[in-house]
Amino acid sequence: MTDTFGSYVREAYGSVHSGDGPQFNFYSAAAAQLREQSSRRPRVVAEEDRELLAARFVPPRGMQLARDRLAERNTVLIDGLPGNGRRTAAIMLLHDLSAARGSLHELPDTSDDTNGDSAASPLDIRDIGAGDRLLLDLSESEESRYIAIQNSLSDFRDSLVRRGAHLAVVLPHRLGYLLQGELKHLTVEIGRPAAQRVLVRHLRQEGIDPAPADLGGSELLSYLTQIPMREVAGLADRIRRCRDVSPADRGFPHWLAESLDDQHDQSARVAADLATRQDGRHRALLLSLALFHGTRPETVLQGANTLLRTLSHPPDPTPRLDRADLHAELSDIGAETGADGLVRFRISGYDQAVRDHFWTFLPDIRRQLRDWFDESLTDPSLLRSGRKEAVTRFAAQSLRTARPEDLSWLAHRWTSNKAPARLNLDAVQLLAYGLDDERYGRFFRQQIYDWSTSTETSHGLSRVLVPVCSTTMARSHPDQALVRLHHLARRTNGVVKPDAHRALLELAGSDHRLYRRMLDRLAAGIAQGHWDEDRALFLELADPVRLVGYRGVRESLTTCWNGVLRLPLASWSGVLARWLTASEDVRHRDLVLRVLSAACDADVRISGCLYHAARHWLHDDPSASRAEVVSVLLRKIDTAQGIGSYPLTV
Repeated sequence: MTDTFGSYVREAYGSVHSGDGPQFNFYSAAAAQLREQSSRRPRVVAEEDRELLAARFVPPRGMQLARDRLAERNTVLIDGLPGNGRRTAAIMLLHDLSAARGSLHELPDTSDDTNGDSAASPLDIRDIGAGDRLLLDLSESEESRYIAIQNSLSDFRDSLVRRGAHLAVVLPHRLGYLLQGELKHLTVEIGRPAAQRVLVRHLRQEGIDPAPADLGGSELLSYLTQIPMREVAGLADRIRRCRDVSPADRGFPHWLAESLDDQHDQSARVAADLATRQDGRHRALLLSLALFHGTRPETVLQGANTLLRTLSHPPDPTPRLDRADLHAELSDIGAETGADGLVRFRISGYDQAVRDHFWTFLPDIRRQLRDWFDESLTDPSLLRSGRKEAVTRFAAQSLRTARPEDLSWLAHRWTSNKAPARLNLDAVQLLAYGLDDERYGRFFRQQIYDWSTSTETSHGLSRVLVPVCSTTMARSHPDQALVRLHHLARRTNGVVKPDAHRALLELAGSDHRLYRRMLDRLAAGIAQGHWDEDRALFLELADPVRLVGYRGVRESLTTCWNGVLRLPLASWSGVLARWLTASEDVRHRDLVLRVLSAACDADVRISGCLYHAARHWLHDDPSASRAEVVSVLLRKIDTAQGIGSYPLTV
């Protein structure tokens, strides 16, 4: 036996204690990773992201007409070719409206908590607040949903007008033939913005101001005409990164050339190379390096061997020392090991072309590629940086080839009770990537809803879903994130429960509209009596004066307090003291005490408990203002029970 004094942790992926000093926290690490990941994505509607977007936005053809339509009709339907920036245009239309009232948010695109009710409207008027600016992205909607939303739009628009709200809808261009005639007058088709101007806007925001002559090259102009608008931002980001690492004597022409080199299409070269080499080991090394590009030689070798085994490739009977070594094999596939000890292809863009080729032209092995990737990532020698890039590459290929279920399968597997904890962060990254995808974001929101409401969801998966919902989903779909976090807060236990509680309460408290929505959900849950957790959440969330002037808020508060007052007094007396203290302010006294007295529902027992707790609060500090509060509360309780008032004896 060998005794080792001290402690050793190779990589920590849970709450690990290893002596003195700061401890690793999974939730914080996952949230930080997701914030970094979300900084590069185009599908957000949070205010800080809209401000950045507005500084880079170039209005497309049809933008002014869309503004006029939105102002006149409170609704505009945005059409146009995919890749023209329809979603961005819709967000900017709403962003430019007055923000004096309401908020800008995206409408839910899944039917949450309807219990399979087919009659439930796909548009809920409860999502409309006074002065709200609403985004509804139908660009990837299926036919049945598109038709159902059109059928619901008339009543929804009536509520929009009454509440002074505005709605911008991104239409599914491919389903143009299904657009109902009565909605065509609301439709505006936008064109493609000048990509060169968009690039200049992005570059100037990064402190780069190229000369006009530097932007007139045929290679750049050809590239800009071929890519969707969202990739123009990617080019600007690559130019920025090239500037940051280039020597001081290099200028914009060099940065641009380097950035464009990364985008050269090498697909024809890859196809030709593969046609001349038919052996499986050669191809396995190609794909392994393409997926684990920029990793150590042994990682590439391990990946190739795992791929051959996954595909049941027959082993090479040649003795090992009679075969080429790894240096020669890597050189044979056009790769080299750099001074940093990491392997890369010599030709820029070759790794992307190899991945594209295998996933496109070998569709019959895509499931096995998923299994291979799963096994490869369990290799403990693969460091976090290498896994992070590989996860992004695999996710991109899976979504490009219409296999979102591969990502959900992997996330479920990597968070199972038997999976290494180090894979949890990879699952976070995978789900966030899926949520950000234009075509399949809704698929992942629905999948996460199903997981959050299931009693069979593993502890590891629940732990992963909390930061994914609170950090990624909440930026573009806060209502849906709220629903999923609420289900997780109800169902989780152990160390996940406090994270779920905290994330839910932070999200619900961040916005008046979300606060009201959360109170409504808690009131419904407490009234049904199914979830004890709802009463605990209410006691943490509810503010005695926040929005108490709204009747709907008071009704939800009353329902929640009615359920809470039936609990042992010790569980709510501290919160009650805070409410009574708030009612010492005469501006809030009547409404706060009206909620508390109405919560008794003329029930003698809970009325007595409430009054007893109030007298105890008064006893702690028998001031005149506190005596007046308790006196008013007593009168309201008596009135609710039909009892004549009598003086309070202090």
